[in-house]
Amino acid sequence: MYNRIIDNSWNFRTADTKEYTHCYHAYPAMMIPQVARTLIEMYAPKDKCDLIFDPYMGSGTSLVEASLKGINSIGTDINPLARLISEAKTTHFNINRIEKYFTEIQLFPFTYSIDKVLKTDFSRISNYLFWYSEEVLLKLSYISQCIDTYEKDVQLFFKIALSEVVREVSYTRNGEFKRFRMPEEKIKTFNPDVFATYESKLYRNIEGLKQYNSLQTNAKTRIFDFNTVYDIPNGILPDESVDMIVTSPPYGDSHTTVAYGQFSRWANEWFDLPNAKNLDNLLMGGNKKAIKQFETEHISKELSEIENSDCKRYAEVVSFLNDYHNSITHIAPKIRKGGRICFVVGNRTVKGIQIPLDYFTAESFEKEGFTHETTIVREIPNKRMPSKTSPTNKPCAKVATMSNEYIVVMTKKS
Repeated sequence: MYNRIIDNSWNFRTADTKEYTHCYHAYPAMMIPQVARTLIEMYAPKDKCDLIFDPYMGSGTSLVEASLKGINSIGTDINPLARLISEAKTTHFNINRIEKYFTEIQLFPFTYSIDKVLKTDFSRISNYLFWYSEEVLLKLSYISQCIDTYEKDVQLFFKIALSEVVREVSYTRNGEFKRFRMPEEKIKTFNPDVFATYESKLYRNIEGLKQYNSLQTNAKTRIFDFNTVYDIPNGILPDESVDMIVTSPPYGDSHTTVAYGQFSRWANEWFDLPNAKNLDNLLMGGNKKAIKQFETEHISKELSEIENSDCKRYAEVVSFLNDYHNSITHIAPKIRKGGRICFVVGNRTVKGIQIPLDYFTAESFEKEGFTHETTIVREIPNKRMPSKTSPTNKPCAKVATMSNEYIVVMTKKS
């Protein structure tokens, strides 16, 4: 069995998790920067650490932290919104240009009128009048058309703030990652101030950008959309080219754990990005296969119990683990001898049975020639996850989400 160590110093309960560009955009189940930062400080290989890879980069926490340390990084994610956020967070935008346009944006409440809105076709957005008032749609469209007139090298900064606003001014329920509409009674009184909300996001992000620019290094960040479940292109990452991985993979499929696709759909549809409507099916575990493509000793008991309890849920779990295992087999050859992996995982519960994903992670990497160093158990005081989830998608059928994370640290044998 792989040894676990409970270490309360990793809780970072009072830490500012919105330092630098980490403040830019909400995202489900974000790894807090202090975890990535401490992992790099404590576990980066001592001989050299020139390249950090994040195979499930999400909103880019590890990439930002690598940049702040002056370390080159590569990240990938098949979610277009994740790529937009990560690119924005790792870009040193020209603050003078940003502030110039921000001054114009502060005048939007006075310069806006309906007749100035050029694009009024919202058919790219599913059931748009179910999710938005017409007034809100027109104001969002006005902001978009103004952004399109800005200099190309700063447009992304303004789009990222808008992508948060698009969701917050919709009729979606607060505190939910999945798409649930507000009750009709609340909709009657819901009157969001689109321009003020946008200005607030930009003001916050400008402060984060100033912090980030103050620590500018020569580190280069590259962002891609390849899916590690199927392949890692040698032209991007040759074998044994990675010194360290710092990442937090999904804990299960997006349908029954954290709804990355549903959360991202607001922005992905607004910007007409690819796979906006079917992203959950493309994410890890989205393609259901009940036949195991891996061998395991450390979670075989749990899998048998789930199979005996509910064949459908078993198929969902196995589908995710198939993809996760395949991803690990593609990642492992990219790490050099003496290189290190740090996987921050959660052990989800299915049918009352906890699946020790940290054991499965360690076991899978061990088979690929890695040695287990430690597994650190930390509380999750700040991670942006719903306090309860509905894995069956049935009203009132909710269970508490996990309260601990497991940081698996392993080194590739020389």
